[in-house]
Amino acid sequence: MPELVYPPVITAAKTLFRVLDLRLNVEGGHHVPRTGGVVLASNHVSYLDFIFCGFGAHGSRRLVRFMAKHEVFAHKVSGPLMRGMKHIPVNRRAGAASYNAAVEALRRGEAVGVFPEATISRSFVVKDLKNGAARMAQEAGVPLLPVALWGTQRLWTKGRPKNLTRRHTPITILVGEPIDPAAHPDANALTAELKTRLTELVDRAQREYPESPAGPDDAWWQPAHLGGTAPTLEEAAALDRPRRPTPTP
Repeated sequence: MPELVYPPVITAAKTLFRVLDLRLNVEGGHHVPRTGGVVLASNHVSYLDFIFCGFGAHGSRRLVRFMAKHEVFAHKVSGPLMRGMKHIPVNRRAGAASYNAAVEALRRGEAVGVFPEATISRSFVVKDLKNGAARMAQEAGVPLLPVALWGTQRLWTKGRPKNLTRRHTPITILVGEPIDPAAHPDANALTAELKTRLTELVDRAQREYPESPAGPDDAWWQPAHLGGTAPTLEEAAALDRPRRPTPTP
């Protein structure tokens, strides 16, 4: 079927990049195969990460089908767009159906995008990964690519007001070398390798990022281990824990 929705959305996104004069730095895009199934597994620091992870595959002319929570598909504006771009809804109450849909897409030769941390990392370092991306790559017999994003949190992230009019922001997109799922004995071992590779790429993106916080009030987007004021992994986990309702007397 012809792609009627995805190309205009890409054009609109690239226009916005130009308007905001985002300083996009994409490295390793050649690792994305031009044909055939592939899993792109990205770290997650922003609500906009799917846009920039997908842009990392643009040089290979691939349209990435992202797995996203089903609530996005239920929205009256985003829903038709998500369905038109053939993204894959994830219903946590019926996870097997979402997983099977992703595997089938990979077997058809699609590029599937996954955020294996499941939720945005408030600490801006890589959290423990779910093994779904590894299992999909193994079952479909396709390569697994780590993708590191950095700078996207400065536009819109969890717990901070969005700043979609911010201009000249550097955005780093690093696509790592493919991981062969056949070289790892099980999904947990493959997930451990993915976390190692992803962490190395994120660390590199952070070290080489061309800007530093302008002062103490701007240090929120920098991880604690680099002197920023973002919460540590442990503090972030506490913030993400569901709060129990206070019992009524």
